[in-house]
Amino acid sequence: MTDFMVVLFYACWDWRFLSLIAFSSGVDFWASKQMAASTDQMHKRRFLVLSLLVNLGFLGFFKYYNFFLDNFVSAFSFFGTPINAQGLNIILPVGISFYTFQTLSYTIDVYKRKLEPTKDFIAFTAFVSFFPQLVAGPIERASNLLPQFYNRRIFNKENALRGVRLILWGLAKKVVIADSIAPAVDDIFSNCERYPSTILLLGAFLFSFQIYCDFSGYSMMARGVSKLFGFELMTNFKYPYFSRNIGEFWRRWHISLSTWFRDYLYIPLGGSRVSKLLNIRNVFVIFLVSGFWHGANWTFVFWGAIHAILYIPVFLMGRNRLYADNVIAQNSWLPSLKEVFQVALTFTLVTFSRIFFRSESITDAFGFIGRIFTDFSYLSYSHPMGYRMIDYYILILFFVFYEFFAV
Repeated sequence: MTDFMVVLFYACWDWRFLSLIAFSSGVDFWASKQMAASTDQMHKRRFLVLSLLVNLGFLGFFKYYNFFLDNFVSAFSFFGTPINAQGLNIILPVGISFYTFQTLSYTIDVYKRKLEPTKDFIAFTAFVSFFPQLVAGPIERASNLLPQFYNRRIFNKENALRGVRLILWGLAKKVVIADSIAPAVDDIFSNCERYPSTILLLGAFLFSFQIYCDFSGYSMMARGVSKLFGFELMTNFKYPYFSRNIGEFWRRWHISLSTWFRDYLYIPLGGSRVSKLLNIRNVFVIFLVSGFWHGANWTFVFWGAIHAILYIPVFLMGRNRLYADNVIAQNSWLPSLKEVFQVALTFTLVTFSRIFFRSESITDAFGFIGRIFTDFSYLSYSHPMGYRMIDYYILILFFVFYEFFAV
């Protein structure tokens, strides 16, 4: 039943790309069985490399081919040797970044003998392409999600009600907040040269709430739908805008991706067991790759570099593990003035970094920031759809208070 839902769900977008999921799933299922059956480390490594090449090859071609081609042509033109190369009209398969990392975690865990490979191909393909979280995560681990396909599921009223609540709240975040403020964000970023600093700051502020409500709203809906089917998915966001430093922010934001990079890239690079210099290198690698994972544009890489620069001082002072319990205003109704300042500072830094995330180019981002610090003229802003902006301020204020007291 689950596999049929996957096929139907994905085919509604483009049935041709079902072959990508089927092929990568088949390769990883077979390669994992070969790795588990072998005692020869080199033999096992060959099958791991096969899995990496197939999955990252598909991801690299569909998501990054034109990016690398354009930069290759630009590099040769810069050195005085123009090249005439035509990019391809490539359609990016929906969810490829998410299911690629999901299936890679399975093969890597089997290679490291942290997981026994499954013999049930149907269950494995259902794990790789589980339809509630196929499009935008969370990126689940096989150790958590795969065993749930073997369990007999019986309808549970309480669990179903919790699922419906997650769906409704996620839908409200996505539609009522994110989609409603999207036209204002699009307008401000597209026409930043026409607006003074007050409106540009408003655009950056609104975008922070747009991206959070959009992404976390979808994750909540994915968890809610999964609960209706008797599955439990991990929590992907834990109120990240109440973080008191960048280290805490990354423990609360897109948790499934940040923990994936920690386990499958940061730790294999040596993690924190190496020298301080190599440790700093590892942090930079993680954030740069994380930025590049988000999109084929230098703006995302630059965004990742900014977070690395913000994170490293916190890391060197040993403050990255502070607030590990993610609890603000402990034993109190309201946060202290110190906590309010820490939260406001962290949110401001994250919001400014998102200017690069949202801009079309690094030049546009610097132009946007430049006008924030140079054009202090006053101009009232009107929503492109004619809505009153005061209503959005009230809506966001209500949302922040709700999330605070829901922590």
